[in-house]
Amino acid sequence: QVQLVESGGGLVQAGGSLRLSCAASGSIVSINTMGWYRQSPGKQRDLVASIQRGGNRNYADSVKGRFTISRDSAKNTAYLQMNSLNPDDTATYYCNAVGLRREFGRNEEFRAWGQGTQVTVSS
Repeated sequence: QVQLVESGGGLVQAGGSLRLSCAASGSIVSINTMGWYRQSPGKQRDLVASIQRGGNRNYADSVKGRFTISRDSAKNTAYLQMNSLNPDDTATYYCNAVGLRREFGRNEEFRAWGQGTQVTVSS
């Protein structure tokens, strides 16, 4: 099994910053893509940012220029630096990872989600 543990959420005033972390653990062989999604009550879960093993990054239009995703492959950890936060960024943020894990003597693809961390931006 692969587990993702997020941290770094909290309450911040508009214009402030937060840094989220996501640490993956378990029988991991390799991680191809790590990403951050967010979901507000009554809305679907949307991609915020993702980063591939080679370093290619993808951002939602609404966060371009404000959020930066990075990863430390040696630690199987991803980060999301969020600057210039506004109330529209309020949501539960979920980490996602896709890669290969070792299971029963062979490599199998995995897709894992973290438990979510709340980010609340006050106006």
